[in-house]
Amino acid sequence: MFGRFTIVLAAALMVTGAALADPIEGNWKTASGETAGIAPCGGQFCIKLKTGKHAGKQIGKMTANGANSYKGSITDPADDKTYSGSGQLSGNSLKMKGCVAAIFCKSQTWSKL
Repeated sequence: MFGRFTIVLAAALMVTGAALADPIEGNWKTASGETAGIAPCGGQFCIKLKTGKHAGKQIGKMTANGANSYKGSITDPADDKTYSGSGQLSGNSLKMKGCVAAIFCKSQTWSKL
């Protein structure tokens, strides 16, 4: 009896854990066609390139900033410059924005894979 209960409890916890995942987590196709993975790390979400010339490089960290909104920093992997960053989720699209002095900004939209 106890063994069956343990198996059922473990299965329920696995399903619940998956259901509680933040919608930003997962793999995203960037504007340049590379794949970026977003995963929890130390109370934040780390963004790491999985494919392309800079595969394996961490390019950002974000924290939740309201419903489907995130803010933190984003790094251009080509020149290693880091900018204040934000992300806004809308369905399977993630609009990423990087700014210098909150005046000069560039944005791109990523798609969920």
